[in-house]
Amino acid sequence: MPTQTMKANPGDRLVVKGHRVGEPDRDGEILEVQGTDGAPPYLVRWEEDGREGIVFPGSDTFVEHFTRGGRKKRT
Repeated sequence: MPTQTMKANPGDRLVVKGHRVGEPDRDGEILEVQGTDGAPPYLVRWEEDGREGIVFPGSDTFVEHFTRGGRKKRT
């Protein structure tokens, strides 16, 4: 079964699902895409505290893309 490659653009949101019941999701703005053709790693500014860091997303992570009208599209 082929794996789907995560792709993002600066301005998209990276969301990491909580690992335990009641644990909130973590999300941040993708500031920079360092991989080829939208692939990870990503430089992310986390919403909760404004810190920035390089992220190599795992299987618990997805990207919310924003269209010109501000609508979200999840991949």
